[in-house]
Amino acid sequence: MKNIVIFDCVILIIGMSYIEKKYNSKISEVFDELEKIEQDILKLLTYKSIQYSDKVAKLCALSNKSINLILKKYYPEIKQISDKLRIKSRLKFYYDLLDKMTHYIRCVEEFQKLDDHYYDAIIDFISEKENLISGKYEEISSNELTVFYDKKTREELERVLTEKIELGSKQFFTFGTLEAEIKKIARIAGADEVVILNNEEILKMAEFIDNPRAIIHYSVYSTDEEVLKEIGRELKEYLISKGYEAIILLLEIADLALEQEFLTGSVITSAKLLPDHNNDLI
Repeated sequence: MKNIVIFDCVILIIGMSYIEKKYNSKISEVFDELEKIEQDILKLLTYKSIQYSDKVAKLCALSNKSINLILKKYYPEIKQISDKLRIKSRLKFYYDLLDKMTHYIRCVEEFQKLDDHYYDAIIDFISEKENLISGKYEEISSNELTVFYDKKTREELERVLTEKIELGSKQFFTFGTLEAEIKKIARIAGADEVVILNNEEILKMAEFIDNPRAIIHYSVYSTDEEVLKEIGRELKEYLISKGYEAIILLLEIADLALEQEFLTGSVITSAKLLPDHNNDLI
């Protein structure tokens, strides 16, 4: 019996979540943008002239911004080792490319002239990108991930599973709850506060949805309605992907006592969600 429980829970932990699938797609889009920037840099380098160094610097700044977007927003949500390896290997190429281009810009500023061989070395590096990623960088990334996950995550996972089984804790089966996933999606989309309610009066007003069961209420300390709309869209898309009905109920601007404005929105869903213990946004 214990073996069955372990198997079920491991599947629950390592299964790809909605956020992970979405962010994998986002990362692919960012890599496509990086490839376009990389090709623009390559084209400028073929001229072998320092007069394009300012354009190269601007392209490097865009690359750095895209890399940081992956690292800070998307990569932390990726759990599958194969995906981590693919992303990490490709990022290492762009780290080195940025390093080389930063050195190039410094050399231009200092010497105002560069040998053709210098340009050729960077051009060759870019041309060898896929071979470097599948060879050198994949090997380095694989070693880094193996060391980290073998040493820390696997031991910790084993400890948690053992404790949960021995204690017979019901919390074990609530790992990665629907409520937690919903709040996570809302916050990632830009919500400052999120609360789940089951206010019967409001639920009765939901005429366009069969069997409404819960309200997801969220706020943004901003007057940017696009952010609020994006939160609603993300939540609705996620709930529908799980087989539930969902509608975006309301949109309003409210004034705080401190004369700060915030936007609030709600999504009503047929999903049976556990409400928060109080009505304060958390």
